[in-house]
Amino acid sequence: MKSNLFDLTGKVAVVTGSLGLIGKHHCLALVEYGALVAVCDIDEENCGKFAETLGNNSAGFGADITDRNKVTQLKDRILAKYGKIDILVNNAAINDKFEDPAATFEQSKFENYPVELWQKSLDVNVTGTFLCSQIIGSVMAENGGGSIINIASTYGLVAPNQDLYIDENGNQKFFKTVAYPVTKGAIISFTKFLAAYWGNKNVRVNTLTPGGVENNQDPYFIKKYSERTPLNRMAQPFDYKGALIFLAGDASAYVTGSNLVVDGGFTIW
Repeated sequence: MKSNLFDLTGKVAVVTGSLGLIGKHHCLALVEYGALVAVCDIDEENCGKFAETLGNNSAGFGADITDRNKVTQLKDRILAKYGKIDILVNNAAINDKFEDPAATFEQSKFENYPVELWQKSLDVNVTGTFLCSQIIGSVMAENGGGSIINIASTYGLVAPNQDLYIDENGNQKFFKTVAYPVTKGAIISFTKFLAAYWGNKNVRVNTLTPGGVENNQDPYFIKKYSERTPLNRMAQPFDYKGALIFLAGDASAYVTGSNLVVDGGFTIW
């Protein structure tokens, strides 16, 4: 009888940032392969509504992942609901948004970049991943196994090409800011640390590095990004399903500390 290495039936998966574009598709993929999904984001009401659409005893949980007490409460609530945790997907992250669109060009310059935005990105993208791994991941370590999947970015591997943000008229619309690449690079290093630290507890820790997802960006950007990608397109949100399921279950039983890059070839040039 052929075993199904991708079967997640009965596994409990926690997904942070579940209400984001990719986060929703992570949840859909995990449910499709049998997992019970704890849908986690800042808005509990909408987490619950989305969880209802997933079925398979999925449930929504609101939490601020930058707050240790809130993450501890999140862990306790998930354990009260399911009794265990097998998979943690650290997907929650922020990208800079400037309050005044007219000031975006100047504020996005490295020379002018506000330290407040720098700190906010560190808090969510790095500290949030740290706290969820420490508090929720410890449950897996204590129980003798599990899989942590940290979501990084191609910009954790390569520097942003600022030419991508020059429109068809030659105007630099804005600059990709410093915080996102730095925080995503930190995620890749954090993965390696944790994989080594918890290897003897049978907790596997890996990075999934996605490329850019098409999401109503300006046509000039989609065209430029696609042209510098060997597969000649941006990603669709469902393009990460196979990689996520691979890292979540037994198919990757001997994989830890790795960085699975799924970017259409963007980083090979």
